[in-house]
Amino acid sequence: MDNTNEQAIRAANDAFYAGLNAMFKGDLGTLKAIWAHSEMVTDMGPFGGRLTGWKAVEQEFKTEAGMKFGGKIICKDLHVYAGKEMGYTVCVEEGEQMSADGKPVVVKFRATNIFELQQGHWKLVHHQTDLSAALDALPGAPTPS
Repeated sequence: MDNTNEQAIRAANDAFYAGLNAMFKGDLGTLKAIWAHSEMVTDMGPFGGRLTGWKAVEQEFKTEAGMKFGGKIICKDLHVYAGKEMGYTVCVEEGEQMSADGKPVVVKFRATNIFELQQGHWKLVHHQTDLSAALDALPGAPTPS
């Protein structure tokens, strides 16, 4: 395992979670920057279904940003594998979001993030979490694809 790549993947993973937390407040900038913008990306988030291609993933994030969940997610118990051009992280996402009526919704998911080295930068190409009945029940929650 390449220690330099491991550190870079950890940093990319941190950027992903910073981007998720910014998205919960309606800001997509950081999240858009960490993802690869190609048709090969996939996202299997807590609402179910599978999104394929950057356009579909970006649209989902726009919908979720509009919900302005608030709150924060952190990545705990992180495991990193770093190859030369691909790497992944496995962790437990823990945190809290707010429902439309202002009540906290506690979340705890297993998560996998796959990164690819693209032009010297580690970009997210796949994200997957457990399903969440609590988030799915929120008004305005995205419909699984």
